[in-house]
Amino acid sequence: MRDSEFDFIRELVYEHSRISLGRDKRELVSARLGKRLRATNAPDVASYCRLLQSPNAGDELGHLIDAISTNHTFFFRENAHFDFLRATIVPEMTARARSERWTRFNVWSAACSSGEEPYSIAMTLAAALPSSPWHIAATDISRRILARATAAIYPADSVERLAPEVIRTYFQRGFGPQEGLYRIKQELRQNVSFQHLNLLEGEPPFREPFQVIFCRNVMIYFDRATQEELISRLSRHLVPGGYLLVGHSESLSHIRHALRMLRPATYQKPFAS
Repeated sequence: MRDSEFDFIRELVYEHSRISLGRDKRELVSARLGKRLRATNAPDVASYCRLLQSPNAGDELGHLIDAISTNHTFFFRENAHFDFLRATIVPEMTARARSERWTRFNVWSAACSSGEEPYSIAMTLAAALPSSPWHIAATDISRRILARATAAIYPADSVERLAPEVIRTYFQRGFGPQEGLYRIKQELRQNVSFQHLNLLEGEPPFREPFQVIFCRNVMIYFDRATQEELISRLSRHLVPGGYLLVGHSESLSHIRHALRMLRPATYQKPFAS
């Protein structure tokens, strides 16, 4: 891949997703472009770049963003967040719900990938709020990965870390042609809605604010200006006193924001003064 081709790809990806690809990502980009070259029958990167410049580039641009995006996740990843949700956030928000007239407990999984995060949140809320309404809005920039999340079907190695009781309670085990697969049960799926969304384009179409927003392991792909814009956008959708949970490898210490850090990777929106 020539320097000019790499620069074209990285600028295009940044323009449409705000993912910042440094020079150290050249090898990664080259490897992931290989899949798209095969899928489009492009003989080389130069031909693929011409495709992306053509009037028919719309669908392929989406496939490119999908290919570049990293979607590594698993159930209850960074489990401390789910412990904090269950032990601290849910009791606090439950106590506030009546006086503040909330109709339900709302959570946004802002980069939900293949669904393991929102379904982990759902399992936590199902156990912590057995008789109270709750809902999870799950969004991602990748339509391909959202299709997997909506299907809610996972191979056995995806659930092997979970306790047997959790698997029995929240999963249906496949039989016959579906042997070795597990599907999230309908009673859990019905409280999770999936939607395609670029976090940095326009305003998210949510009518209700959120008590909690999970936006984990996303900022690592953005430059500082984009990180500040993202945190500002997310904060607007939190209730006063609501919580933003980011990845444990991420920090807001180097950017401007109005949130209060409670502990690593856990932030709270201030109450109105």
